[in-house]
Amino acid sequence: MRDRILIHGIQFHGHHGVREEERKLGQRFVVDVDLRLDLAPAAGADNVAATVDYERVHALVEEVGTRECFNLLETLAERIASTILERFPVRQVTIRATKPSPPIAGMVGGVSVEITRP
Repeated sequence: MRDRILIHGIQFHGHHGVREEERKLGQRFVVDVDLRLDLAPAAGADNVAATVDYERVHALVEEVGTRECFNLLETLAERIASTILERFPVRQVTIRATKPSPPIAGMVGGVSVEITRP
């Protein structure tokens, strides 16, 4: 499937991390979503009902990211991906979950996990 909807830079304050301080204080997370689906019906009809409403996907990512707590970025990404596949008519989803300020000594620009399902 070559058609894609890409949603970049969804940001939220979440309480995810292995360390207790991360889960207690929380921190900023950034999620990118890549949805694979046939966009021809939507393009032909020029109707949002024939595609995936990316505002609803954005809300779902924020909901999962702020209402649940996970130790691992891997689990956060997996939960977002599985929930998108359950709620939206997409064939494949790729999620990149980024912790921009991980608790790592030294200079690092962030840590990301990227998964593709199914």
